[in-house]
Amino acid sequence: MFVNILVPAAIVGGLGLVFGIGLAAVSKKFALAANDERIEQIIDVLPGANCGACGYTGCVAYATAVVNEGAKTNLCTVGKDAVVKKISEIMGVEAEAMEKKVARVMCAGFEGITTKKYEYEGVPSCISASQLHAGDSSCRYGCLGFGDCAKVCPLNAIKIHKGVAVVIETICSGCNLCVETCPKKIIRLLPADNTVSVTCSNGDKGAAVRQICRHGCIGCGRCSKVCEYNAISMSGSLAVIDPYKCQNCGKCVEECPINTIEIIHFGECDRKEA
Repeated sequence: MFVNILVPAAIVGGLGLVFGIGLAAVSKKFALAANDERIEQIIDVLPGANCGACGYTGCVAYATAVVNEGAKTNLCTVGKDAVVKKISEIMGVEAEAMEKKVARVMCAGFEGITTKKYEYEGVPSCISASQLHAGDSSCRYGCLGFGDCAKVCPLNAIKIHKGVAVVIETICSGCNLCVETCPKKIIRLLPADNTVSVTCSNGDKGAAVRQICRHGCIGCGRCSKVCEYNAISMSGSLAVIDPYKCQNCGKCVEECPINTIEIIHFGECDRKEA
């Protein structure tokens, strides 16, 4: 009887000892990591925007991940190359090149280009307005223009121009906050050196699009046929440009009969609005 009790007790006690040693080792490891002075050094060189563009909840979380988890040193789009260089020096690794990206609103439904289907008098918010019949715009895919994206932009790189959100690309850091905020999902993060864009997000048939927006893509496919780089494909009735294949040659811009494809220079104020 005594033996039957002693053996299980010994096993449980042994397991407890093993687990205790393991937990102590893990705790010691985390304590050492938490006290790693490189974390504070990286925090000091980060811009402190806490925008989340790096994929972490803020600058502290990113700095901790770089030291403890081996996160890449080139994820801070706000700090750009200067911060990448400093972080790399702290970590003793070679600095990696950073691809600059900017946000772009894929809509050209300015006042006079599209219309309103009713007079919205609710909370001046895109998220709130979109819950009422997809918003007041005749185009259910189009920008509502209440500026939710502008409110979350840490650099004030977004403004409302003639009812449509516009991005000042020379200021934009590519933090992705506006992309996540837009309820219509019409803001894309694109390589900064890609200047040609289809300024439409409407995937309906061409005839239906023409009834509500003079600049909406009609799905004719002429752009894809003239592209020498196979950079344009059709997603249903909507032309889509692959920014990594596009060479900014402008042939699709010239071919588009509706002026839906445009060359963007730093902001949407350069777009055709007639």
